Amino acid sequence: MTGMLPYGRQSVTEEDIAAVADVLRGDWLTTGPQVDAFEADLAQWTGGVGVTTVSNGTAALHVAYAAAGVGPGDEVVVSPMTFVATASSAAALGATIVFADVEDETFCLDPAAAADAVTSRTRVVAAVDYAGHPADYDALRKAMVGSDAMVLADAAHSIGGTYHGRPVGSLADLTTFSFFPTKNLTTAEGGAVAALDPAVLKRARRFRTIGLVRDRAELRCPDEGGWHQEVHEFGLNYRLPDVLCALGRSQLRRLGEFKARRAALVARYDEALADLDGVLPPNRKSWADPVWHLYPIRVLDGRRREVYDRMRAAGIGVQVNYVPVYWHPVFADLGYRRGSCPVAESFYSQQLSLPLYPGLSDADQDRVIDALTAALRAGSVRTAA
Repeated sequence: MTGMLPYGRQSVTEEDIAAVADVLRGDWLTTGPQVDAFEADLAQWTGGVGVTTVSNGTAALHVAYAAAGVGPGDEVVVSPMTFVATASSAAALGATIVFADVEDETFCLDPAAAADAVTSRTRVVAAVDYAGHPADYDALRKAMVGSDAMVLADAAHSIGGTYHGRPVGSLADLTTFSFFPTKNLTTAEGGAVAALDPAVLKRARRFRTIGLVRDRAELRCPDEGGWHQEVHEFGLNYRLPDVLCALGRSQLRRLGEFKARRAALVARYDEALADLDGVLPPNRKSWADPVWHLYPIRVLDGRRREVYDRMRAAGIGVQVNYVPVYWHPVFADLGYRRGSCPVAESFYSQQLSLPLYPGLSDADQDRVIDALTAALRAGSVRTAA
């Protein structure tokens, strides 16, 4: 038996290692020149929209919500088909989370459902680019006409993608990225926040740096001394260090290659699964150019658990993405109940992520396809017997 194939994996080269080693030999480890350089590099992928780096994807969400002014008494509308942090980071600021269902093709936030969920207390509507496919941001903004809520794109899966030819990072008031190892590029741990409004970006950068104010023109006691700094509003230490920004810069140079390889693997999966009974491949809208972070199939006829177990036993590290957020006990204990987002719940009951990462070879992908085919046929034979 060969080893377990993971559903996602980082791609690290000797060039990446050399970039990190160069910083380790230098004078800066924490906040230094690589931070500014990485943020500038990222802005080339967001259509020039300003970016601030942070320590991880969850921190990016927390920083973005804080920059949007989210606090007690506010509501934040969230898609349930996401990792829990999309909701929990707003709840940590005192907001009430309102879940809105997803579309039944892309499993991104349904604009009509989001519009129904918006009230006068809504501060942010958070869409999620599920699996790397952008949400329908134009439709979302149209559905929200009359609301002054900000739109946040949780783009943890989708950096490098486009929507109607416009880059991810420029589509919403705020965009958050994750650079976890399984994502489309990695800084080991890391993330970033992009903001259309420079004033919002400034609040984000200040929040991620403990709220520190160093600009003499903004100090309340500017004549205290050259060492003086102040905190005007609370923030947290969410800085991404120089050494990890160097890794990110090196990775970002290959984002186009990563995207192309993921697209090739998706095309091979699509072809192999087209005539395979019992599963449905992911959909794609004509206006989207995704960076496929996940390959989420739907396993039909109530067989997802069985197929998951069979493939894991065969050494294929399939995964389920995600448990609807409000099913987590922390939300259940707050009174959230199952059944509120039926499209998301139906999708969850069928969803299975097949391995997808740039280093996945064609031969290993064939192994995944063979294991999936065998798992489906084994159950069918048993049922027929």
